[in-house]
Amino acid sequence: MAERFDTTIHQKKIAVAMSGGVDSSVVAALLQRQGARVQGVFMALAQPDLAEQENRVRAVADFLKIPLTVVDLSEAFWREVVDYFCVSYFAGKTPNPCVVCNRTIKCGRLLDEARETLGAELLATGHYARISGDETTGYRLLKGVDPKKDQSYFLGMLTQAQLARLCFPLGGLRKEEVYGLAAELGLAFGQTAESQDICFLKDQSVGDFLAAHSPGQERSGPMLSLQGDVLGRHAGIHQYTIGQRRGLGLPDATPWYVVGLDPERDVVVVGKDVDLWQQEVRLPAVHWLSGQAPALPLVCEVKIRSRHPACEAEIAEHDGGVRLTFSQPQRAVTPGQFAVFYEGEVVLGCGEIGK
Repeated sequence: MAERFDTTIHQKKIAVAMSGGVDSSVVAALLQRQGARVQGVFMALAQPDLAEQENRVRAVADFLKIPLTVVDLSEAFWREVVDYFCVSYFAGKTPNPCVVCNRTIKCGRLLDEARETLGAELLATGHYARISGDETTGYRLLKGVDPKKDQSYFLGMLTQAQLARLCFPLGGLRKEEVYGLAAELGLAFGQTAESQDICFLKDQSVGDFLAAHSPGQERSGPMLSLQGDVLGRHAGIHQYTIGQRRGLGLPDATPWYVVGLDPERDVVVVGKDVDLWQQEVRLPAVHWLSGQAPALPLVCEVKIRSRHPACEAEIAEHDGGVRLTFSQPQRAVTPGQFAVFYEGEVVLGCGEIGK
């Protein structure tokens, strides 16, 4: 099935989520060249460089001669994404705010604003992913063709209603092709550094950000071995994640790693590399992109974090959620991250990894 951005967009009003970077700028220019009525939209969130970013977006919109609307979603973003981020860390998890933001903010509130206020039929973004299908057969989310840039992992919480109103014009392109298109379209972008995943951190560490935005929640406690021996002290579990090696201050013949976080006792549990591997993990709840759960058990490929090479696993029902059983043990499976399920190129669903 053809990509939506390749078909029947002539004279359609399409809102483009613009950041001022090469990806979203090329999306706007491509759609404009294909005959769409392009409307730029810029999300004002919690970006530390908000004014600078807005100026870049305005410069691109002016160059393309397209209208631009600034949508202030900062209050919702702080409530639904930043608060989730902070609460998760203090609960001993390592959250993925981009997954939540795509579901609730970019492809949620911004999509609603584009349709209801601006009258756009579709919202286009610079994600490297693809959509196929229609209202009759249902919509499918597919990997981007560039394996180094594929962002389908971050879109695993989308719904059928959202997929029906989204398009990802870069999903069939590789990054170097996008830079080539930028030059061809007259957009002045060099080979710039990739943007940071967590936009609201900028140059801050997670620990510094949490200290500034959730003061008083830091609690020190013991570092324990798996046998319960006290090996040291920590300044707060929010500063640690599963698999972490640096900053433990525990010299030994072989490295120590964080293997567990216990927020109820304010304990960081450490062990050796062998203790980081596990065969099973529980997901308390699962989201299926089709809107309907498949027959379980099901064997598919799973990514347990965005840069994780997919591995084979069986998904089976378990205690109201599901249990993943990996064909080979996986290292540093991290509560709070998302496990995303794939069948070939197709994203089936996902769920937050539990403890």
